[in-house]
Amino acid sequence: MERLDTANLVLRRPVGGDWPAARAFFMSDRAKGIGGPLSEGQAWRALAAEIGHWDIRGYGMWVVTQRGSEDQALGMIGPWYPADWPETEIGWMIWDESIEGTGIATEAARAAILHAWTALGWDTIVSYIAPDNARSIRLAEKLGAAHDPDAPQPKPDVPCLVYRHPKPEGL
Repeated sequence: MERLDTANLVLRRPVGGDWPAARAFFMSDRAKGIGGPLSEGQAWRALAAEIGHWDIRGYGMWVVTQRGSEDQALGMIGPWYPADWPETEIGWMIWDESIEGTGIATEAARAAILHAWTALGWDTIVSYIAPDNARSIRLAEKLGAAHDPDAPQPKPDVPCLVYRHPKPEGL
């Protein structure tokens, strides 16, 4: 599903036109939770990997937009499962600092998690979070996820916290 609609948002497959917003985020201090700030080349490859994930897996992270403004990329949220990841992940990156604290990330992440359980049929979902990324930790906990200190790490040389999302009752 290349597009997912919520009450206030449109989550859509990333496109090349998202490059200016992605570049600004990946090259800024805001990207430190994902190993940034990145160089321009690293930022380009990061967005290219997101776009390519869709072609390889048939799903991927969506660009988050507000309904009626689908060309304005605010961030990326959704399923992410690179070949070397130990578990299926729902990840998030809020590119536009002005939307932090508005509930947009929560609304988008809830929709992405439900989609992964139901449409993708995942049997486990984690979120990998940098230990000093307090906002992401709060979002994971708000979504009902719990820290799993025994879970395998995606990159053994890069410390991260693994938050495990509970499977909804009845699934």
